[in-house]
Amino acid sequence: MDATASGDPTGSEVIAGAGPVTRPGERATVRLRETDPEEPPRYAPEWLQLRESADAAARAHDLLDPLRIRLANLPGKAGGIVVHDLGCGTGSMGRWLAPRLDGAQHWILHDRDPYLLHFAAVASPRAAADGSRVTVETRRGDVARLTPDALIGASLVTASALLDVLTREEVDTLAEACTGAGCPALLTLSVAGRVDLSPSLPLDAEIAEAFNAHQRRGGLLGPDAITAACEAFSDRGATVKVHPSPWRLGPAEKALTEQWLRGWVGAAVEERPELAGRAEAYLAERLAANAAGELRVVLHHSDLLALARPAGGTS
Repeated sequence: MDATASGDPTGSEVIAGAGPVTRPGERATVRLRETDPEEPPRYAPEWLQLRESADAAARAHDLLDPLRIRLANLPGKAGGIVVHDLGCGTGSMGRWLAPRLDGAQHWILHDRDPYLLHFAAVASPRAAADGSRVTVETRRGDVARLTPDALIGASLVTASALLDVLTREEVDTLAEACTGAGCPALLTLSVAGRVDLSPSLPLDAEIAEAFNAHQRRGGLLGPDAITAACEAFSDRGATVKVHPSPWRLGPAEKALTEQWLRGWVGAAVEERPELAGRAEAYLAERLAANAAGELRVVLHHSDLLALARPAGGTS
């Protein structure tokens, strides 16, 4: 099903029936990357759906209380909060977070894929933790380059599995936008560059190292993203809290583990083709152990909460 165009010449899109339409004359708040604007979507919806329960179980609940305190003290909160979800995918962040926050919420979902935007909008929650209304709208575009208008009126910026596919410059731009607007940011599930597999095999470390190198291709931050984001937000006066958010995969997550294994090993071989022969046998052994319910995987991520100084005041 296609998204319904709002009539905004900047390319903002809204899903009919899923939330308020874009106001006349409103400008798009994100731009497509200038290089290769026809680049296909980064994530398949099937993969995003497969990982959603593992993401939900992994996200750091310990960051919610300081976030709730900040949101409760926002000026002008009487009308509810406005949340920008960057690179929303199928909308899993909204489905996880909106029911955990009190008060009316308006979510603005950003992604470059209109199919994912449609899915995210129609599957979004409609009620907050206290039963208040949750509304949603969508805007098509890549979050790599936030425009100056992006966070006008924003109460919170969220993203999931995003930081590690940005460059240092893009993370700096994100931090500048959030801190300039006095807007907190909850940025979850960034890869930490470490995987623990049980039972262990001799090739584990080589595969992990090659995968991490693949993640850094083209200047992307990969496993360095959390460190870069901490620096970017801290340098701009924000208080930054980081908490581990690992996937813990066992027999109940066989389907997810299988797909993750294939992608993990495949990226490693793409980065280091000389691994191909050994990696093929390694993958076959790992897949067999997974199918037999004998494999355990801890895939380390980190969640980051950046509490910027409120605009025009002190924290």
